[in-house]
Amino acid sequence: MADWIERWKETSSAAERSIAAAGDLDALEKERVAWLGRSGKLNLLMKELPALPEDRRRAWGGPANQDKNRIVGLLEERKESFERAALEGALTKAEIDPTLPPPPPSRGRLHPLTLALDEMISILARLGFSWAEGPNAETEYYNFEALNIPAEHPARDTQDTFFLKTREGSPGLLMRTHTSPVQIRRMESARPPIRIIAPGRVFRHEAVDASHSAVFHQIEGLYVDKNVSMADLKGTLDTFLQCLFGSQTKTRFRPSNFPFTEPSAEVDISCILCGGSGCAACKRSGWMEILGCGLVHPNVFKAVDYNPELWSGFAFGLGVERIAMLKLGVTDIRMFYENDVRFLEQWG
Repeated sequence: MADWIERWKETSSAAERSIAAAGDLDALEKERVAWLGRSGKLNLLMKELPALPEDRRRAWGGPANQDKNRIVGLLEERKESFERAALEGALTKAEIDPTLPPPPPSRGRLHPLTLALDEMISILARLGFSWAEGPNAETEYYNFEALNIPAEHPARDTQDTFFLKTREGSPGLLMRTHTSPVQIRRMESARPPIRIIAPGRVFRHEAVDASHSAVFHQIEGLYVDKNVSMADLKGTLDTFLQCLFGSQTKTRFRPSNFPFTEPSAEVDISCILCGGSGCAACKRSGWMEILGCGLVHPNVFKAVDYNPELWSGFAFGLGVERIAMLKLGVTDIRMFYENDVRFLEQWG
């Protein structure tokens, strides 16, 4: 029994001396394994303790555990001391110039849709158009009826339009499907000549995919005066599209049908990717559809109490996302709304 006690005292004292003499973290780890590892000398002695007589086991078990805990604490202290010294040494060697300016802070930038919209507004402003706005939630009158869209027209179906619940007796409301209601509101409140653009958000009840969105942006133009003709419309759009896509841009007008214009046309531009030679983007045709337009329908003038025999005008509309995708080379409209900073940082 006395032999175990003496061996424990000698071993624990030797462990303390060895740990105190360790010169770095690697040496300290070797000492930990040598004394307290699975086959460490102190652990092996502790395994002999249960074989001692009960009175001796009770007498020496407590002090032995205290010795072991003290050695564990000594290991932790030495380890912290080495780590602190290493950190202080690294800080001392680091070359820091406090006179250097700090790194520039992150700065916000304009959204690519805002950039595209600003460019179009700037061009049309130089052509004499002024800004006009209207509410996002519209009545059926302004969104459909005043624009000569009949009750049976597919655009008025619930499959295409977001209708809003209203209190009984209140006029029916919907989320506007185009910015054309702004034209009606402006003509109701002003007399010709009128030359406005109506940028804004519009809403369509349709599935979202790479080229379609339930919420997107349009910009529409309206010009009303005496003796306005298709020649005025074509000259305006030719100038606008060449300023937007380059002086080499060609346009063509194809007959179409819109309830609020007569005659109506779809406008194509020569493909901005292949220059009109034909590629996958323009389906080998050399042309890309860009907007719809036409002369204001006489029924629209009658809805705002304009004499269609005295006044004439033209209107056109195009999608902001469509223009941004073409100019920036973006292939998926959803990227504009995902708020991915990696995408947004590429523009502006």
